[in-house]
Amino acid sequence: MSHKVITKLSAFFAVIAWLFMAFTDLTVIFSYSNNLAPEISQQVPVIAFNVFLLLLFIYFKIKIERAENVNFIDLLWRVFVTGLVTTIVSLFFRMINVMIGESALAQYIIYQEFVYVVNLGLLSIVLVSCFSVFRKLILYQKSKALITFWRLFQSLLLVGLVYNVLPFTFLNQFSQYYLIVLGLMGLFLSVNIKWVAYLNFKQKWKGILLVALALFYLIYFVWVVTIHSGNFEGVPFVDFQENIFLIALIIFVFIYIIFSLLVLLFNLPTSSVFEQKLEEVGNFQKLSQSIQTEQSEERVYDILLESSVSTVFADAAWLEINQSDNITYYTYQIEEKEVLAIKDALLSNKAKGVSDQGQDKTRNLDLILKKVKGSRFRSLIVAPIVVKNEQIGVLGLLKEVTDGFNKEMKKIVSTFSNQAGISIENFRLLSEALENERYKEELKIAKRVQSSLLPKDIKIQGDYEMVAYSRSAAEVGGDYYDTLAINEHSSALIIGDVSGKGTSAAFHMSQMKGIFQSLSQLGLEPNVFLDKANNALAKCLDKSSFITATYFIIDSKKNTLRFSRAGHCPTLYFDSKKGISSYFSTKGMGLGMLRNNNYINFVEVNEVNYHPDDILILYTDGITEAQNRKGDEYGYDRLKEIVDFNAKKSPEEIKNALIEDFFAFTGTEFINDDYTVVILKFK
Repeated sequence: MSHKVITKLSAFFAVIAWLFMAFTDLTVIFSYSNNLAPEISQQVPVIAFNVFLLLLFIYFKIKIERAENVNFIDLLWRVFVTGLVTTIVSLFFRMINVMIGESALAQYIIYQEFVYVVNLGLLSIVLVSCFSVFRKLILYQKSKALITFWRLFQSLLLVGLVYNVLPFTFLNQFSQYYLIVLGLMGLFLSVNIKWVAYLNFKQKWKGILLVALALFYLIYFVWVVTIHSGNFEGVPFVDFQENIFLIALIIFVFIYIIFSLLVLLFNLPTSSVFEQKLEEVGNFQKLSQSIQTEQSEERVYDILLESSVSTVFADAAWLEINQSDNITYYTYQIEEKEVLAIKDALLSNKAKGVSDQGQDKTRNLDLILKKVKGSRFRSLIVAPIVVKNEQIGVLGLLKEVTDGFNKEMKKIVSTFSNQAGISIENFRLLSEALENERYKEELKIAKRVQSSLLPKDIKIQGDYEMVAYSRSAAEVGGDYYDTLAINEHSSALIIGDVSGKGTSAAFHMSQMKGIFQSLSQLGLEPNVFLDKANNALAKCLDKSSFITATYFIIDSKKNTLRFSRAGHCPTLYFDSKKGISSYFSTKGMGLGMLRNNNYINFVEVNEVNYHPDDILILYTDGITEAQNRKGDEYGYDRLKEIVDFNAKKSPEEIKNALIEDFFAFTGTEFINDDYTVVILKFK
């Protein structure tokens, strides 16, 4: 069953219980007043009244305890509203009493009893409402011991409901002791008024008013039911003074209201100090979190200025920041020319500590302000802002009264300036980190673009099989290989290496791809291809860059390899008939090194007839020049030995064997240069 349903049912049955109590009580009194034997036991209205109290307890317990995000003033407001409504109802009946005066109705005992029962019910509502609210206030900062003690107190109160209806007269002698125990427990619980410390000055005044009104409601209703109960001497009725539960509630609520009222009054003078400390903490937190929430360093400066001014109640302030030999001023209620006049006065009087981290940076500054012509300010504190042991600025705070800043304010300003330095430094580091992340993301994109420039699926043309492996030292690199079918029986193959590493090498590599894709389709001789590529690259390569390359034309009809070398690593070729591999000794100059029409004179065309199971190994210097931990290079001989040993295997197996041996030699996959290998085996 949901809490809403329980709340509604408890309210409904509470009304039924009160009506039943009123009816039975009036019936008993009517019988006694007319000298008739009552048909209803005197205990019935007492039991009905206790049931009414229990249902009220359940209703307010759920109603108030289940309320979420309710502050202290709102809780006291609920007591006020409940008391106001019940008091209005009670005053309505008092107004009727005044109107009927000394009439027969006013003297009629049934009418008097009805008014008493109404006020008794209203008193019960006020008491149980206060009890539920005070429980939430007492347990605001709860501990295990406090919760246990409260539960014991609450249980003893509820036992009092049963105690009232037990048919044992000998228990009456213990009722006073029972009340004393409950009163002492209520007194102990009433000292838990820690919630008052969390109210500001305005809220405390509201709290005093609401608590005072709650005290008025309590006194009023106790007075009303007391004077009405005096009209029934010798007649049995529901006497609230015999109800331990109700009397204990009156004692507890009265004590807690008095304690709350006194604590609220005595805490009023400290409210401003507490609010100031709270504002200091808030401003300090705001300044500390500025690096996470703000988008610019200038906003951090604005937050520092705003926080410092509000914390020490300054009338004016300025913040000067040195940026690239320029001084930027951020001001509050002061013009820049006034700031310059104050700075000139400080410098002319050689004020110590103003532009450094000296211990006496606030000494005699107030006296110096008097020398500033036309200045309305009489108090000044200045604090440097330091980032990485370097002063980047100064914070100055001003007041129009003399001795406006105490020692605590000076410490606060010093703390703020130190935190500002940390926040600015962290903001810059965060900005650098974000910028680096942006660069990394851009490099990842560049890497994906570059990887798309290298052929993923190498198309086999003619009677050979080819595989390749390439890895960049950085996110992107300058190694390049590619193949293209010229016609039905001829294919072009190229491997290249751009000088340097990184993004510039990758950019030049993309240029080389464009040149290869456009020129290779023309079926040019290898030396002519390189000459035209050199002319194209000479116009776009910077003077410090060049590209080495080897360009092949494979003719499957003639079983020939025609190639020219442009300063690239010597090609390794395995001759299946001889059963051994060797390096081609060919000449050639790197592309872009000679930027005139004479380049073709520095490259030559070479031709080799290939046979089945011959192997062509192309690579970049990242393979042969890679070093192990001792500084030894992988070298040409080791590369040759691996190829000779695995020559009978497929190109894929040869590649795997070569890369595995390469990593075993270097001890890592992360080499400080780009490395590429292309293996071609003829069928």
